[in-house]
Amino acid sequence: MAKKDYYEVLGVNRDASDEQVKKAYRKLAMKWHPDRNPDNPKAEEHFKEAKEAYEVLSDSQKRAAYDQFGHAGVDPSVAGAGAAGAGFGGFADAFGDIFGDIFGGGRARSTVYRGADLRYNLEISLEEAARGTETRIRIPAMEACETCSGSGAKPGTSPTTCTACHGHGQVRMQQGFFSIQQTCPRCHGQGKVVTSPCQACGGAGRVKRQKTLSVKIPSGVDAGDRIRLSGEGEAGMNGGPPGDLYVVVHIHPHSVFTRDHNDLHCEMPISITTAALGGEIEIPTLDGYAKIKVPAETQSGRVFRLRGKGIKGVRSSTHGDLLCHVAVETPVNLTARQKELLAELEAINRKDAGRHDPRAKSWMEKVREFFAQ
Repeated sequence: MAKKDYYEVLGVNRDASDEQVKKAYRKLAMKWHPDRNPDNPKAEEHFKEAKEAYEVLSDSQKRAAYDQFGHAGVDPSVAGAGAAGAGFGGFADAFGDIFGDIFGGGRARSTVYRGADLRYNLEISLEEAARGTETRIRIPAMEACETCSGSGAKPGTSPTTCTACHGHGQVRMQQGFFSIQQTCPRCHGQGKVVTSPCQACGGAGRVKRQKTLSVKIPSGVDAGDRIRLSGEGEAGMNGGPPGDLYVVVHIHPHSVFTRDHNDLHCEMPISITTAALGGEIEIPTLDGYAKIKVPAETQSGRVFRLRGKGIKGVRSSTHGDLLCHVAVETPVNLTARQKELLAELEAINRKDAGRHDPRAKSWMEKVREFFAQ
């Protein structure tokens, strides 16, 4: 199985600072540490994956090699792993080389590599997520060098056939009775060497540049959704296809609404008199204000549902609802007259508490029963 992109493993952008990389790793290490997940068999796998990604991205030299060559640039099991041609070494290749050589075969190793996929974290507002939007982003990425057209050779020259492997990309080594093929240490499996490197890219064939892209955000997108931009990842090597760019959506916390899938929730404070006597109040929606009737004797915590005032999700055919949670507000900064009226009201309520404060009376009866046991 192909390894995941290290930046995607840690959940950071490719231009993330060392501190951001460290912070992301610490968060994942705390989450997936085996000692904290004794009943999760996959925790150790996630922990090792995050540790491997951090060990590469926290080392400036390894990170530079990874940014330029992908996993092949930091794979210690491959001869010449820091160079552009490395990458497909391993158990299967070793056996293929041994048996191919025994039976007179031998094969050239492919040197065409697909570019790495990229991840970009995009933050948008709740309104933009609900209605959709279009934005422009700037990302750093490895692109084919325009000066040498990706060959790595100085303009006017071209890579020459490697004299060590004669263009096969592999050389034979005698080990006992076996003649084993391995990646050529001179050309790193490419079969060609650049004798006059391009000054623009230093012979790598790719350069790191900032590029601006337009991203269309569909209406109803939710946090965690990914938008794939095909072919907008890093350039491939030796004519390989480019990778893809995945834009991961994050939504800013809203000052009024909380989203739950396609539904919206909000808290609406009302006065104690409105709660007691009833009335009509205005509540906000994403499309403006709506009016709801509050019946008399409404208690704090009651929920009013407005059908179709939520969000229509990307994969949904209908809008969600808006749920308004009522919070009865106790008045503050009372005048002397207000205090006098409230005291009079309290005195009236006490004369017939079972009628005027049924919940309080019921609760007190349960308390008495508890202590009477």
